[in-house]
Amino acid sequence: MSQTVFVPNEGPAGEPRVAASPDTVRRIAALGFDVIVEAGAGTLSRIPDADFAKAGATIGKAGDSAKADVVLRVRRPSDLKGYKSGAVVIAMMDPYGNDAAVQAMAKAGLTAFTMEFMPRITRAQVMDVLSSQANLAGYQAVIDGASEYDRALPMMMTAAGTVPAAKIFIMGVGVAGLQAIATARRLGAVVTATDVRPAVKEQVASLGAKFIAVEDEEFKQAETAGGYAKEMSKEYQAKQAALTADHIAKQDIVITTALIPGRPAPKLVSAAMVASMKPGSVLVDLAVERGGNVEGAEAGKIVTTANGVKIVGHTNVPGRVAASASLLYAKNLFAFLETLVDKETKAVKINAEDELQKATMLTHGGQVVHPAFAGKAEAPAKHVEPSTIEAKTVAKAGAGKAPAKGPAKHVEKPAAKAKKKGDA
Repeated sequence: MSQTVFVPNEGPAGEPRVAASPDTVRRIAALGFDVIVEAGAGTLSRIPDADFAKAGATIGKAGDSAKADVVLRVRRPSDLKGYKSGAVVIAMMDPYGNDAAVQAMAKAGLTAFTMEFMPRITRAQVMDVLSSQANLAGYQAVIDGASEYDRALPMMMTAAGTVPAAKIFIMGVGVAGLQAIATARRLGAVVTATDVRPAVKEQVASLGAKFIAVEDEEFKQAETAGGYAKEMSKEYQAKQAALTADHIAKQDIVITTALIPGRPAPKLVSAAMVASMKPGSVLVDLAVERGGNVEGAEAGKIVTTANGVKIVGHTNVPGRVAASASLLYAKNLFAFLETLVDKETKAVKINAEDELQKATMLTHGGQVVHPAFAGKAEAPAKHVEPSTIEAKTVAKAGAGKAPAKGPAKHVEKPAAKAKKKGDA
């Protein structure tokens, strides 16, 4: 008897993305599953029910989750009453700070996998949701910034005079930051960027931007053997802040991308820095849902300061380009689901020793099994940065060219010679 995969409609909860596409529905069906897609699930991602039906899915209702062996979602489920015990749920669970929700999934008997914890290894590149979604967030941040800026970005020389190129500063050069650089350059802006990891300097230059940082001896050692950022000394932070403050005052658009898994977003731009900017300048804070990198940023709002500077705090930025984000995310999910399927039985087989399952499994058998939430984990990494493979993909796209098709997500993957890493 074949197992059932269910894809819910998350639009009513404010999530425009969907966890499947017609292409992945066909592939899932080819694995031997019956696929049920809730009516309207893809509407906000420009995928009509008819397209899912043509791909082999049955168009169902929310209550069909009760018969599902596997549920593919974008967000963590908020109502678990309709799920049967033993069901496998795969989504971006956002578990940090949501211990009660994780416990509830365990109590409901669900085997829950969180895609954000996918290890940054070659085998899992195509499953990297952080990169696929951050990549689009970096792109959209530039579009949002340009929209609020109310001026042209490229330099234009006309008989009536010259329009100067906009100056855009990217803070944080992970997957999102790299794509933001590439997009801003394609639009003709003068782009600068900063990060505490020396390895990304070459990536920034390869995209036609200028790297801004205090490059002293401490900076040269600011990366662990695993490719993660080290916490810098108070002295270095003060020097970097002074350099950044002076630079921000001259910028037209500033985009911040710094996120730390399991922790509040670090404050990169103070109120004094915002006050130093010219009227009409724009800051786009991609970390606003975690407290924000910019002082004064508010989730879900565009704040205009007393000196006429706009602070853009859109939430779920990948969801602002849902039609593209859903297609990439659906492929991420299918690639992971495929690894769970036993080739002989054509059913999902849980193997806690598999490196992918072990890294992403939150709950199983009525228990919270991930060490970070079972009270046995070490503190999360200080900074999650992109893998070298995706970084090269963005870098090769270059300013003025369409981005090359990446292996995976977020979007974010640096320098040609950078060590392998991961990012938000």
